[in-house]
Amino acid sequence: MENLNKYISIYKEQLKKGDILIAYNQLVKFVMKLRTDFIKSLSDHYSFTGILHGYLDFTYFYYSNDFLKSKKLKFGLILNHVEMRFEVWLLGNTKPIQQKYWELSKNTKWNKDKTEMPKYSILESIIVKDPDFDNLDKLIEQIETQMMKASDEILDYLKTLN
Repeated sequence: MENLNKYISIYKEQLKKGDILIAYNQLVKFVMKLRTDFIKSLSDHYSFTGILHGYLDFTYFYYSNDFLKSKKLKFGLILNHVEMRFEVWLLGNTKPIQQKYWELSKNTKWNKDKTEMPKYSILESIIVKDPDFDNLDKLIEQIETQMMKASDEILDYLKTLN
């Protein structure tokens, strides 16, 4: 990459201002709280993994059940930092599994506008487009409701493939 020093200089200046650090830390803490709350309220439906941090682009955790595990699939609850929205992704445990299920789902409503497989997932469902971070209790409820709705819908679709 040319002129990396220029980008690093800009990065340092933004970090010194402090706003990005505060926002990022609060967003990660919120996703951690989501995971903890979902372990308490949804453990009869899914098992949950630890929080994963992208490269300032995504914060996420995986969740799965016996059916998904049997197909070598999993869901991800994703905070997309660039778009600032929450998404549910269907992912494969390996690239060949992802490719297999992409082929099976590339004509579904989730992939109707895509001409190639997403970079990290098989399919993606936006569940909260404009999150209101000033009302976290309501946001948690909204995310849980929409996450379960999207997950159930994707599971129903996957079960038709058998």
